[in-house]
Amino acid sequence: MKLLSARSAGVVFVGLLTMGSYSAAMAAGHEHDHEHDDHGHDHEHAHGHDHDEDIHAGYFDNDQVEDRQLSDWEGDWQSVYPYLQDGTLDAVFAHKVEHGDKTAEEYKTYYEEGYRTGVNRIVIDGDQVTFHEGNEAHAGEYAYDGYEILTYDAGNRGVRYIFERKGGDEDAPQYFQFSDHAISPTDADHYHIYMGDDRDALLEEVVNWPTYYPSDLSGEEVAEEMMAH
Repeated sequence: MKLLSARSAGVVFVGLLTMGSYSAAMAAGHEHDHEHDDHGHDHEHAHGHDHDEDIHAGYFDNDQVEDRQLSDWEGDWQSVYPYLQDGTLDAVFAHKVEHGDKTAEEYKTYYEEGYRTGVNRIVIDGDQVTFHEGNEAHAGEYAYDGYEILTYDAGNRGVRYIFERKGGDEDAPQYFQFSDHAISPTDADHYHIYMGDDRDALLEEVVNWPTYYPSDLSGEEVAEEMMAH
């Protein structure tokens, strides 16, 4: 996996080659509702598709990437991990079998690692983000810290939008990074998030990507949304 650092101020790119297994690169490549092999086409072929589909699949030019504000993710969000655990998402994994190369059980095992998290709910209101874990809640005030463009082994790419804690509860993550398949301002309908205290280490995380959908959706509605993509 190659990491291209793209800071909004001046947009300076720095190439960094990192080590990683093929399975880890595959996890990063789909970020994260699509498998790498679902998008095995090359860049030329991808551009024959709808422009928005190209971006969603990870094919875009650097100058298309724009800064985004925390308001793009504002709202009350629920983790999908409990729905994997209670079997609600089994229909999603069965659906993936129709277009993939794994069994439903193999897909479930793969996403179990991807979706795993103890943070069952995230509430974003203005610059305040509250992380709910069990009966505990930790809130912090966050400021935008630019974006990073990740280039994957298959040739497609993704953008991480990064926010840093500037105040609030010290038990809240120092950093979190959004990935939602978009590369310019838009309201997210779901997202993957990376949370922790080391900005650079989070950029290396490609196996675990907790995923969140609006809290007012039922488990069945979340499954329907996933299968519609």
